[in-house]
Amino acid sequence: MAGYKPRVISLTKKPGQTFGFYLRLEHGEEGHLVRCLEMGGPAELAGMKDGDRILRVGGTYVDGLPHSEVVDMVRNSGATATFHILDEAPYKKAKAKGVNLSEPQGKPVANGVSKMAEKPKLCYMVKSSAGYGFSLRSVEREKGLFMTEVIPGSMAYKAGIRVNDRLLEVNGNNVESSTHEQVVDMIKLAGNCVMFLLVDEETDKYYQSKYMKMGAWLATTRYLTHKPRKIHITKGSDGYGFLLKKEPNQAGHFIKDIERNSPALTAGLKEMDRLVAVDGKEVETCSHEQAVNKIKQSGNNCCLLVVDKETDQMYKLGKATPMLFLEEFQDSNLPPSYTEAIKLPAPVQPSIPVEERREELKPKLCKMEKTAAGYGFHLNGIQGVCGQYIMDVVKGGAADRAGLEDDDIVVEVDGVNVEQSSHDEVVQMIRSSGNSLEMLVAKKSVYGQLKDKGVTITRLLLGETSYAQVHKADIPEVSKEERQEEEEEARPETPAEAARERVSHSKHSNMAVGFYNSTIH
Repeated sequence: MAGYKPRVISLTKKPGQTFGFYLRLEHGEEGHLVRCLEMGGPAELAGMKDGDRILRVGGTYVDGLPHSEVVDMVRNSGATATFHILDEAPYKKAKAKGVNLSEPQGKPVANGVSKMAEKPKLCYMVKSSAGYGFSLRSVEREKGLFMTEVIPGSMAYKAGIRVNDRLLEVNGNNVESSTHEQVVDMIKLAGNCVMFLLVDEETDKYYQSKYMKMGAWLATTRYLTHKPRKIHITKGSDGYGFLLKKEPNQAGHFIKDIERNSPALTAGLKEMDRLVAVDGKEVETCSHEQAVNKIKQSGNNCCLLVVDKETDQMYKLGKATPMLFLEEFQDSNLPPSYTEAIKLPAPVQPSIPVEERREELKPKLCKMEKTAAGYGFHLNGIQGVCGQYIMDVVKGGAADRAGLEDDDIVVEVDGVNVEQSSHDEVVQMIRSSGNSLEMLVAKKSVYGQLKDKGVTITRLLLGETSYAQVHKADIPEVSKEERQEEEEEARPETPAEAARERVSHSKHSNMAVGFYNSTIH
């Protein structure tokens, strides 16, 4: 595959956020395409480009897989996903020449900068009522134990475990020479939580070809649910505002007695955080006096790496040091990661009166009359996930004049709540509405805020004046009595919004795979 080297990009997203791109299958185009990159999103920051083709997701070659299957892999990848990407021109050239693109190539990239080869991975799981969600298998004449039957969405899958990963360690103990029964017993004895060190097939081959032994000291921590915290503090007139103490029967140096309104509190330090490093230098093996002196020597500014109790216990379970996290993410020359980028100061916005801000947290009631060109919007949905949203609103069309906008979330169709309805059901309701349609929708941001507050979204949130904010297209006026009667109808409780990945099936595809996209006529 010389001349067709893919890039390996790892993306991390914040809970409730997306990877910042659409994954599409388009008529007349081969492969799974990257489209609609979100400016400042993790994909754009990492160097993905419009038209790129995704060859692998999490080490699995996907170029020949059904689009719906690839979409599910991305959606179920958790907070971090690794992609093998090939530019559009080389991809088309390779396809034209019949080149086998499944051969492993390329170096990992984070925010557009090449890194070393992929690493073994630490994966931490807390058992759910359904268990961990994986099985172990051994292969005759092949060393080690391998992951199989990893259930999508299970604790194992969310922890970063994938089919064919080879198991190296259980809770910090090497198991490469252990029998199947011995490892199963170790996992059972671990109780309700366990830390694995695993290696995927491609990375395994790389290290074996170099005759390199693998252990937790080489591991990536990007799949771990609990993260150490880098705390940047500037000394105030009364110092940093905390004490560093030793605790009885506990190893390490602990943050205590944080003063109110102190630099320590403002920077995010918490009571009983354990100090791991000062200005990038490990202090876990230092005496208490040495650790205190390192902070004093920092002058007026210092950077502390700390772990809370939960994170500390997780690392100790795997017999790993939190310094792995610092070593992996300390390169300050890289552009900010997505996690860091979202913490950057937001642009100053003009102040908005409190009353006006509250007014914005409302849905919209959009009434429209069908024209010869239809209503003029697409209804999008994700297979297996409830919730429909508006896309491709035609400028000047009935939907546009009624106030519908791209990414509006559909709450009601002609007075019926559809948040838990399937895509086909909602499309059928719209088609059955005749020549007029009434939709209660909410901007995505408004929808999310209302759901976070536990507010059920109905017309009652509109208030009488809001009815006049939408285009009526010669619809007869509704009397106040009729409107009150309509508002007093019993509405089903609206469940919390189902999680949605921001990837979409293209409207140009002739196949309804993975994602739904319906033009409403």
